[in-house]
Amino acid sequence: MATNDYSARHLSVLEGLEAVRKRPGMYIGSTDARGLMHCLWEIIDNSVDEALGGFGTDIEVLLHSDESVEVRDTARGIPVDIEPKTGLSGVEVVFTKLHAGGKFGSGSYTSSGGLHGVGASVVNALSERLDVEVDRDGKTWAMSFHRGEPGVFADKGEPSPSSPFTPFESRSELRVVGKVAKGVTGTRIRYWADRQIFGVKTEFRVDDLVGRARQTAFLVPGLTIGITDARVDAPERTEFLYEGGISEFADYLAPDSAVTDTWRLTGTGSFTETVPVLDAGGAMVPTEVERDCEVDIALRWGTGYDTVFKSFVNIIATPKGGSHQAGFDQGLMKFFRQQVEQNARRLKVSATEKLEKDDLLAGLTGVLTVRLPEPQFEGQTKEVLGTPAVRGIVAKVLADGLASRFSSTKRDDKTQAALLLDKVVSEMKSRISARAHKETQRRKNALETSSLPSKLVDCRSTDVATTELFIVEGDSALGTARRARDSEHQALLPIRGKILNVQKASISDMLSNQECASIIQVIGAGSGRSFDIGAARYGKVIIMSDADVDGAHIRTLLLTLFFRYMRPMIEAGRVFAAVPPLHRVIVMNPGSKPNETIYTYSDQELHTVLAGLKKAGKRWQEPPQRYKGLGEMDADQLASTTMDRTHRLLRRVRLDDAERAADVFEMLMGNDVAPRKEFIVSSSDQLSRERIDA
Repeated sequence: MATNDYSARHLSVLEGLEAVRKRPGMYIGSTDARGLMHCLWEIIDNSVDEALGGFGTDIEVLLHSDESVEVRDTARGIPVDIEPKTGLSGVEVVFTKLHAGGKFGSGSYTSSGGLHGVGASVVNALSERLDVEVDRDGKTWAMSFHRGEPGVFADKGEPSPSSPFTPFESRSELRVVGKVAKGVTGTRIRYWADRQIFGVKTEFRVDDLVGRARQTAFLVPGLTIGITDARVDAPERTEFLYEGGISEFADYLAPDSAVTDTWRLTGTGSFTETVPVLDAGGAMVPTEVERDCEVDIALRWGTGYDTVFKSFVNIIATPKGGSHQAGFDQGLMKFFRQQVEQNARRLKVSATEKLEKDDLLAGLTGVLTVRLPEPQFEGQTKEVLGTPAVRGIVAKVLADGLASRFSSTKRDDKTQAALLLDKVVSEMKSRISARAHKETQRRKNALETSSLPSKLVDCRSTDVATTELFIVEGDSALGTARRARDSEHQALLPIRGKILNVQKASISDMLSNQECASIIQVIGAGSGRSFDIGAARYGKVIIMSDADVDGAHIRTLLLTLFFRYMRPMIEAGRVFAAVPPLHRVIVMNPGSKPNETIYTYSDQELHTVLAGLKKAGKRWQEPPQRYKGLGEMDADQLASTTMDRTHRLLRRVRLDDAERAADVFEMLMGNDVAPRKEFIVSSSDQLSRERIDA
């Protein structure tokens, strides 16, 4: 029977790993099947990093029937000698110490995907049992761990996480369990995911494993990756080996017939960055180091319109992009705009017609890989590259490679370059034609009438940088806001209650809705893909709704409209929510001294203020006024608390993660009822009754 007791000697180890167990999502993203797969790939990526360094060409992954998984490689093997700072073996350091490993400097790995030094130790912390065997120095060394703590399992027969476990007391032991031939090296890691963390129904998804293994084999030419699923009655082994690298990968991904061959563009660049480095005394010293970045790109254009693009840093996928993908977009756009400008007469392109990113991506299949030491990722899940200097290097390599293709004297290269320019210009002209048609149709709609809505109370200034549009809930609040506003810079547009839920409605329904049409018309920059933020008539749009449930609903509906049809306004940080006060406390001063007015913005703040006044021996008018709506304020109160730029409080609406925000808006406002019901039921215990206006 496994025990939860542990010795004082390992307190520091478990304190570090206990943080992983308490907040696993911080390290692996989630505790569902995605997190389970992420743990497995932390282990596999360590073996892949060895292969990238030229050590080992075979990796085997076995899914055992007892829910454990095993990863074997033929690389150098984890070091088994004693690490001088900790006095522990290299194996124990790797599996028990966060931010420990051979990937922090450039001595062991010139480039690797696992640079944070937490992968193996995180997997160990989240495993009920982990066994590691290392072939090195003519011997097979072994060590076992229970939820991060080293010790010995008393197995009777097959290894099991439920076997009695005895933690090491005075010192850990890296056992010698066998001998191997001289020169034979490698590592075998087998672990059982902790069901206290992942749940009993969470399983390894073999389809995801096969897809990722195939992808990795494309990215590391000459590496053999085998997968065996022993959980089924008739286990089958799947093996991947590709010698052509990302050129084969691009051909595999391409969904259409080719307009161009698969072009391989490679190059390197160097940059300097300041990083903390350990000196001889063990102190971290800021040091300027020279970095080399290798860029490898495979591109092909096809006859279709779909775009398939994948980017990687040291073979780690970066689905959300980063500086390398930004450099790719920059280089692609700059090069093709120059080419179209130089060939404008042949292509019949006017000076006003400009290529956009979507014109170039139509029919593109691309794979971008960069390799550099110690890349800066955003988070342990490594989905976004943050190293700034990579952007310029990728842009230059791409531009130089394309220039070489387009200036080539070979007949095939000339033909393909001409066909590609014709394709992107055709895409551009189709887009411009479609937009013109759409604008023509829209002019027939009320949006394009020559006069602005009569209910708009406009401001006098035309300086976009200083003007503000307040979207006000109801005519009663409009009357007060009209007297409270700064008429030089602040415009008002009233709406009648709750507008159309545009997440459910079609575009035609949205355009025919009077409230939605008025908002789009007043802002004056169009809607949807044709939205031009440069044409917006106001620098800020401020949603001013009541501080109650209905006001929050109206604000959500308005934000849905902006999110779906005027998203650049949110991305530019030009949409705000006004924060009117909830309470007014009138402090009664003795004698002829005028009373003092204090505004509070939450129940907690009100209680704090009242407690402070009571402690100071001051009296206030009972009860404190609770504002249920903006119409309850007079003009002076509304101006000083909500509209006056020197005193007001605004909440900027941000869009940090567009894809997640889109999912949330779809769940809360879309047509599919089931996910919304599940969200409401699962979140009901988090709702305070005090937040409900009844």
